[in-house]
Amino acid sequence: MPPANDDVDLLSFFRVPARGLCVAALGISFAVFGAAPASARGGAPTDSIEIRRTTDGIPHVRANNWRGLGLGYGQAQAEDALCTLAEAFVTYSGQRSLYFGAEGKPRTRSTFGEADNLDLDFFFRAFAGPEAVEALKREQPADLNELIAGYAEGYNRHLRTLQSRKPGRGAPSHACAGAPWVRAIGPEDVYRRMIAAGLAGGYTRFVSEIVNAKPAAAAPPVPADKLSLSSRLDIPVGDARGIGSNVLAFGQAATGERGGVLFGNPHWYWGGPDRFHQAHLTLPGKLDVAGVSFLGIPVIMIGFNNDVAWSHTVSAARRFGLFDLTLDTADPTRYMVDGRSEPMQAQTLAVAVRRSDGSVDLVRRTLYRTRFGPVVDLGARNPALAWGARKALAMRDINADNLRIFRNFFRWNQARSLDEFMAIQREETAMPWVNTAAIGRGDGRAWYADIGAVPGVPEDLRAACATPMSKALAALDPAMPVLDGSRSACEWQSAKNGVQPGAMAADRMPSLLREDYVANMNDSYWLTNPAWPLSGFASILGGEGQPLTMRGWEGHRIASELASAGATSAKALADRVMRKALEARASTADRFKAALLGGACAKDQADIQRACDVLRRWSNRADANDRGALLWDAFWTRVQEIPANELYAQPFSASAPLQTPSAIQAADPRVASALAGAVHDMARKGWALDTPLGQQRFARSEGRKLPLFGGCDAEGYFTVACANDGDYAMDDRSHGNTYLQVVYFDRRGVQARTLLAHGERETAVTGGSGLGPVARYARKDWLRFPFREEDIARDPQLRRVTVRP
Repeated sequence: MPPANDDVDLLSFFRVPARGLCVAALGISFAVFGAAPASARGGAPTDSIEIRRTTDGIPHVRANNWRGLGLGYGQAQAEDALCTLAEAFVTYSGQRSLYFGAEGKPRTRSTFGEADNLDLDFFFRAFAGPEAVEALKREQPADLNELIAGYAEGYNRHLRTLQSRKPGRGAPSHACAGAPWVRAIGPEDVYRRMIAAGLAGGYTRFVSEIVNAKPAAAAPPVPADKLSLSSRLDIPVGDARGIGSNVLAFGQAATGERGGVLFGNPHWYWGGPDRFHQAHLTLPGKLDVAGVSFLGIPVIMIGFNNDVAWSHTVSAARRFGLFDLTLDTADPTRYMVDGRSEPMQAQTLAVAVRRSDGSVDLVRRTLYRTRFGPVVDLGARNPALAWGARKALAMRDINADNLRIFRNFFRWNQARSLDEFMAIQREETAMPWVNTAAIGRGDGRAWYADIGAVPGVPEDLRAACATPMSKALAALDPAMPVLDGSRSACEWQSAKNGVQPGAMAADRMPSLLREDYVANMNDSYWLTNPAWPLSGFASILGGEGQPLTMRGWEGHRIASELASAGATSAKALADRVMRKALEARASTADRFKAALLGGACAKDQADIQRACDVLRRWSNRADANDRGALLWDAFWTRVQEIPANELYAQPFSASAPLQTPSAIQAADPRVASALAGAVHDMARKGWALDTPLGQQRFARSEGRKLPLFGGCDAEGYFTVACANDGDYAMDDRSHGNTYLQVVYFDRRGVQARTLLAHGERETAVTGGSGLGPVARYARKDWLRFPFREEDIARDPQLRRVTVRP
């Protein structure tokens, strides 16, 4: 951040007419974060780059050097999602208040939650500033830094093209074109975006509580969401339950030949800065990889090359922890360690804010850090957790110092075997908040691992460093470590010869190789394969002997059925996986509907009997034409209000995890009341009890309503489609199935079938252009991905652009 004596110069940049704001803002950005980057001025010459678009608009970028490859991908992403990217780069640079006002919030959802603009600005200034950017850049291989620089150039190239062309003359249209916040970027913008992705499992879950923490404040900071602390802690990443994924990986015992099948299916955001973008990147002789990445990221994060395929699910491990600070009674900005008073590090930051009258001034705040991490004030969620005169809490996020995440992905993109892939994961221990599953060409094994950046908190450290607050918070989240901050011996332990201070060693984290299957649906590692439970790991990794979610139960049912189906080839199993993965069955209905109706339908009341008839006829599936899925959602939502220990006669048992809980208490009068309440809910919305699902669950694209299938996590749907705020229409504020891939290998190499539910274009599910992939998903029409040159060449929708910088 600039020193205080730069304030006058900073403000002078903003005293310009509105039409000059774009240039002025660009100057401010560089004044804050450094000189204008080479990519904004025009970089080194690059050989010609080819962007080929195939069916559904998927870009296949081919170049002769890393910088050129990045340029092509930066341009392709900007063509598809310029407005989303431009707003995201404003966010990560801490400039939302300048362009959108201090009190506003991002319209779309993301991993950084619902904090207001000013809080987000202070957060990213604090945690993605110049020092953090430079530290990240230093740890990346030179080729990846070239790729990143090229990405910024490609983004800027598309921006220049828009500015130089007349409206309607060839360039893709963007609603934000000409807006002052749509500016050129530099490599530092991409590094900041990478930092934000890494912090999604820790700091970004508590943005407001970190940036508003003040010593002994009269009123604690108000959190950005309305969740209780236990609910907030129960969501590992993002802003809602169900943000996560499914992954199934099968080995040779399931395929009947020496090879595997991988199904990957992130349940992720349909809009906003964390949305997925699908692409194929080729640098002959060095890289040939396809799949998806977050917007703003120039490497493939979930996907496949000709030798390996992999996917991820959100992990149950905790990537952050708290330290219970004992404050110096003479000064609440000092804390005691080993009997000595230590000062907190005060970081004063300034954020430019545009007021309603158009004027711009600077708002300052001071953030406080300790040797453990920033101070966080959770007092609004629970008064005992406030920063008071005697006690405070510090938070540490392991990924704040994990500079290896995208280096790991970069290496995976080039891996030549499953063994190499596994070795990279163990060596880097970099995955920030995800489990990993993978298969390899000519390899009969399926790999699972939750090996990544995890705090070094073994059980003996947790026990030795417990405080009364530790024990109280353990009731809310037994996995999150809360350690005594008054003793230096309670800092996280570092692995011997580890890659990061305070990080757990790879051999202390769970992994499994199987020839039948491995699976994860965001439950802990424990039941990756129920025939071989993983146990004996530190509780910070997510815990053992806990109930599966209903979606997790359904995933294992599907995996077990497919693994034992007697397939004779990987292709045969892949075909079955594609059908099964989109079947959209409600496991709660399969398990409990008959019993529940037996109890709830005894009452001789006309509307209740009509509801019972609808649910009896319902197939327990959530296809667009199914009648009963909406009513079941309403019914099950109310049933879940009955405490689990009262709802099931047979509670969960770790010795029978796939059979329990069971014996639902259907005769409980609250069950009948739940059905009556569901009938009332449907009537209040004006929906008939037998309304087909697709009348309410749909996406809008190019003026059409596309009926969709699937349901939410709580009802036990493996196939997820979950709108926001109780609505059923899917748009850019929804989450659900996003990128789906089924991958196997044959004598030609990789074979992949893919879907991208929300489409490539940022407008695809908001009524604008980009219908193709959304319509494909709606009709469950898997795309045979054109990976090889001959397949690309004969694609019926092939469009080719040669870029010559």
